[in-house]
Formats: sequence, C-alpha cells, structure tokens
Amino acid sequence: MMKIDEIYMSEAIKEAKKAAEQNEVPVGCVIVKDRKIIARGHNQVELLKDPTAHAEMIAITQATNYTGSKWLNGASIYVTIEPCSMCAGASVLARIGSLIYGADDPKAGACGSIINIVNNTKLNHRVKIKKGVLEQQCRDILQNFFKKKREKRRRGG
Repeated sequence: MMKIDEIYMSEAIKEAKKAAEQNEVPVGCVIVKDRKIIARGHNQVELLKDPTAHAEMIAITQATNYTGSKWLNGASIYVTIEPCSMCAGASVLARIGSLIYGADDPKAGACGSIINIVNNTKLNHRVKIKKGVLEQQCRDILQNFFKKKREKRRRGG
C-alpha cells in the first residue's frame, strides 16, 4: 500500500509528465492542505516564455488564489525535483509548512544541495523538508527527457 506522501508525489509526477508532453523540463508539483490537493502545476517556461513559470510558482499562485490568502500555513508542497532558489524563496515567503520532493538537484537545488534557503535561520520562516519520495521515478522522468533531447540533437533534429 502506498504511503500518503507517495500518493501525492504520484500526482506531482503526473504533472511532470504533462510538462514533458509539452516539451517543457518535466517538473511537476501539487500543494496539499487539510489532506486535499488545492493546486497543481508543471513547468510552462517555454509555453509562456517566462523564466518564472516553474511548476512550484504556478502551484503557489493557484493555492493562494484558492485559499484567498498570501500565506499557505500548514500546506505541503510536493515537487518532483528539489526546488531552485526562486521556488525555495517563494515557499518561504508563502510560509508553506513542509516541502516533500523526489530527486535532488545537484546543479540548482536550493533546499540543501547547493544552498538551503528553506531552512536559512536569517529568514523569518522555515520549511520542513522530506526528500527522496519516489526518488527514482522522479529522476527517471528528468533523465529520460534530457536523454531524448541529446539524441535528437545528435541526429540533427
């Protein structure tokens, strides 16, 4: 039987797959409050021509619209990959309670890999972190996406 974190991460993975289908970097996210998914997001950087259109940013905007508040106290954000500095900062500013992610991001991760914004004691809020939920599935989606991109480039496509 799947644990609750795995159930929600599976929903984030569905979002990542939507991004991949749209030729976006396959990152997916859901936000949960009171055991209910209140927001979903996947990368839309290419579609919107917007470097801030990350899965987390889209989901945070949806969640604050849903709750009618700029604060997401008690909410949990599930992301397929460790958030970047922008998304980690937005999680702090939104006062999200916990962050659950799948795969580490050694190149841009800002929740422990390169820097840890969500637990910086100089900021006014800290976010609990749980990592490695459905890690291999999350990693595989990203690796397969970039592998296909490289193969296409090698073939001249």
